[in-house]
Amino acid sequence: MLTVRIAGITAYSVPPRWVLVRVTTDTGAAGWGEALLSKRRRAVLGAVADLADNLVGAPAGRIEELWHRMRRGAFFRGGPVLSTAAAAIEQALWDIKGRALGVPVHELFGGPVRERTRVYAWIGGDRPADVVAGARERVAQGFTAVKMNATAELDHIAGAAEVDAVVARVAGLREEFGTGLDVALDFHGRVHRSMVRPLLRELEQFRLMWVEEPLSPDHEDLLPEVARAAGATRIATGERLTSRWDFRTLLERGGVDILQPDVSVTGLSELARICHLAEAYDVAVVPHCPNGPVSLAASLQVAAACLNVPLHEQSLGLHYNTGHGGLPRGEMADYVRDPAPLTPVDGALPVPAGPGLGIEVDEAAIRAADTGWRHPDARWRHPDGRIAEW
Repeated sequence: MLTVRIAGITAYSVPPRWVLVRVTTDTGAAGWGEALLSKRRRAVLGAVADLADNLVGAPAGRIEELWHRMRRGAFFRGGPVLSTAAAAIEQALWDIKGRALGVPVHELFGGPVRERTRVYAWIGGDRPADVVAGARERVAQGFTAVKMNATAELDHIAGAAEVDAVVARVAGLREEFGTGLDVALDFHGRVHRSMVRPLLRELEQFRLMWVEEPLSPDHEDLLPEVARAAGATRIATGERLTSRWDFRTLLERGGVDILQPDVSVTGLSELARICHLAEAYDVAVVPHCPNGPVSLAASLQVAAACLNVPLHEQSLGLHYNTGHGGLPRGEMADYVRDPAPLTPVDGALPVPAGPGLGIEVDEAAIRAADTGWRHPDARWRHPDGRIAEW
């Protein structure tokens, strides 16, 4: 690997909302990564191209050095666009290295600490409805944990009826399944500070797995206050943070029980570092991953090697993906030759066994789907016309 050099980096934008990145070497080897931020598609594609200009010719095996070059190689640094482009390239480099050595990437992170990874499924949609029917379907598929959005648009001072609607949806799940189904609730950064306390007070009775992103990342300094209002309800956040330094600040402030880093923003090695950092605070990590096949495969590699990952997200049947782009076979299966490694069985995914990231990407299908498609930029608004948090 010391003499193998990067020959090319190509990004593909494919439905439903994924950016898949292929890195090739001068030996003909190839690896795949996945970036996020499809609503800023051209910005991400441009960032990948900019990084490629700097990396072609570099040793492909010096992943740690290249991670720093991508993140710190310019005067201005940071931000989600650069971070996701760098993360996708770094995933592909790990894929290449694992394949060259004939081992799954998790073996290069110390080897597995588990046999399988429990995963949860989404229900309810962006404007949640029919959550009981959705949960029945997920339970029939073998899942024992689900997550749903708490609300649609929610103003600074929402009415009692809107609070009651949130409570009624969760109550419906408890009435149907008791405590036999674990339920998490995603505030999605849509809930303003003035509404967090009323909602959390009403929700504590349901013993949720967690409440996610109770505030947007701009207000993380208020999370200790939110945690006090939450009572026994766990607080989870972190999907929009990009590095161990962001998470260090979050952990030092306190108030967070579960970190949710996303491998398509952090990269593989940084995700592992964040997991180990969280261990020092006795904090769990539930990786954020409502993404495509490469992101899930990459994230599972780290989850396999980290003790404090009790649960993992995945996007089978996720509402964000359905109805966008008309995928013929069904989501992740459209871009891999064999979907079995990414298909949950009894609510869990096996530790990846194949070399590299453990999946075989269907390059022909990706090339055919890369037709300039972009995710529609739907803007949410309150009834009076003001822009609302998405």
